[in-house]
Amino acid sequence: MKSVCVVAGTALVLCLAGTGVARAQSAEEIAAAVLPLPDDLKAGATIYNYDAGGDRKILRAGTNGVECMPMGKDGFTWCYSVATRDRRDFSAKLRGQGKADKEIGELTAEATKSGAIKAAPMGAMMYRYSADPKRIKLLWVMQVPNQTPESLGVSTGSQRDAGLKGHGMPWMMLPGTPGAHIMIPINNTPLSSTDK
Repeated sequence: MKSVCVVAGTALVLCLAGTGVARAQSAEEIAAAVLPLPDDLKAGATIYNYDAGGDRKILRAGTNGVECMPMGKDGFTWCYSVATRDRRDFSAKLRGQGKADKEIGELTAEATKSGAIKAAPMGAMMYRYSADPKRIKLLWVMQVPNQTPESLGVSTGSQRDAGLKGHGMPWMMLPGTPGAHIMIPINNTPLSSTDK
């Protein structure tokens, strides 16, 4: 069933999804949920969350290939390519069943290997924001399944500390695995400034 969004004035958006009615979203909540995105992706991004059982709840239906979750208990705001939706929904269901992160990772890897869920496509993007000064504030992540530093010409030397100071360079994590990805700290912007 399609999601329907109704704008009430300029401050509220109410979305009705196939799974039920989501609560009203203020313009401030919507702006916070899309904070990590490049400006041209913000207006069309879907905003969603999961309930305690791992069922997806649409808070604002979007029109582009990006979906964002409001800041979670972990202090992160995340946005993802819709191409990885099934993987995230699969993990959310497992989390709703009380599974630990390690088991979720193992079950997701098994489901990917068996073809039950699709691997992340090459180049799929994730965008993350954290207000915590002990974390890289603005980080973009490119998924590069099974790639290696040699195949892509990228370093594996962590840039976390430099990224915390707003001077990080890209680096690869989990090389040669289905979860290989390139971490890209976004430096020297008002949002990534360490002064905030």
